[in-house]
Amino acid sequence: MATDAVMTLLAIDDDPATLSLIQDALAHEGLEVLATTSPRTALELVQRRHPQIALVDLRMPEMNGLEMLERILAVDPAIEVVLMTGHQSIETAVEAIRKGASDYLTKPLELNHLRRLVEKLCSETKGRLATAVLDRQMMETCRFEGMIGRSPLMQEVFDRIRRVAPHFRSVLITGATGTGKELAARALHARSPVAQKTFAVCNCSAVVESIFESELFGYVKGAFTGATQDKIGLFEYAHGGTLFLDEIGDMPLATQSKLLRALQSQEIQRVGSPVPRRVDVRVIAATHRDLRAMAAARQFREDLFYRLSMVEIHLPPLADRKEDLPLLERYFLERFQAQYDKPIHGLTRRAAAQLARYHWPGNVRELENALGNACMMVEGNMIDLSDLPPSLREVSEAQPVAGNNHALASLEEMQRYHTRRVLETVKGNKTKAAEILGISRATLYRLLETSPARGRQQVG
Repeated sequence: MATDAVMTLLAIDDDPATLSLIQDALAHEGLEVLATTSPRTALELVQRRHPQIALVDLRMPEMNGLEMLERILAVDPAIEVVLMTGHQSIETAVEAIRKGASDYLTKPLELNHLRRLVEKLCSETKGRLATAVLDRQMMETCRFEGMIGRSPLMQEVFDRIRRVAPHFRSVLITGATGTGKELAARALHARSPVAQKTFAVCNCSAVVESIFESELFGYVKGAFTGATQDKIGLFEYAHGGTLFLDEIGDMPLATQSKLLRALQSQEIQRVGSPVPRRVDVRVIAATHRDLRAMAAARQFREDLFYRLSMVEIHLPPLADRKEDLPLLERYFLERFQAQYDKPIHGLTRRAAAQLARYHWPGNVRELENALGNACMMVEGNMIDLSDLPPSLREVSEAQPVAGNNHALASLEEMQRYHTRRVLETVKGNKTKAAEILGISRATLYRLLETSPARGRQQVG
């Protein structure tokens, strides 16, 4: 195994013969191999030497392997821990992987398999280090006016903003909540000829309907009870610059007609005044709603929709651009590291894998909040599963048969249920699942078939 830097492996087993076997097997693998029969000595080595890999015997008189696993990860969650046992047990294997083990070996150790596994773990560790360096280097090249993305979908958004910004008078930005619509609006303003002028924001969902018109267009003294002096509206405030109307789908229909007139004529009237006032304002509207469907249902003015959507920019959900996750994670970690004054180096393999599996219904905003929470909670320098919010740590478990009580399920149903749980635990790796279950891949595929009542459709 070629290595650029010597990596360290710690082997912990109460059998000295097993330790000698491991040391001999890995002697020419470019590793520094530490070995001990004492769990307490092993924990001291973990604290002092921080090995990249630990091989831990499951059954030891002083401390069992699962407890040792938890103690090691509490000291350094970045360590790849592999449990070894002479007592093959599916339940123990699943529990070990759920507690954070990287893999599971049975005794007597098959030396070629041991070498391949150690080589793979070393390669993955080095790969993560190299990726972290590349992510830092790519951060600037993939950053666009406060937005970050290297995915084709986001590069297309950036390109569209570049082309539209110099010329637009009105733009509609669409996308689910948390996708960064205000960031896109600010990017449009920053790339426009009026970048040095005012950027005004109106959150349409937060404005009371009765004062919407005066918020946008202002009012004159005496226009209504409480109007003790003249007040300019957002259109006048943004004169010469840009007005961002966030969540425009929540704007009342009566106000929509006045907004349409302002867009068409570039004139507004303060409430209570007959005098029109000229304004020069670029308008960016944003919404998470389907305005086309709302217009068809007469819940949004069709003519206003077509006026706004002359140019439309759609922001994709985070679930559709998972390749941007590492960069976004790096960006937020660096930001919160500075904000909380904590030396946070990154995410462990387990935490990164959990974030990659999550479907992110709240998009980038949810990711930001999750990492902000994790950075506050973490006590070491690596964020692990235990530091993530509970909603991200929970692992859903597929039910064996809808509506069935486990105690009443057939043996075949329970076999399928357990097989799916193991497969979920190992992140869909069918080879590893088959090894843990002690079955062939052909048997694994058979167990993953749906019940006869539902047909013979394969899963996975």
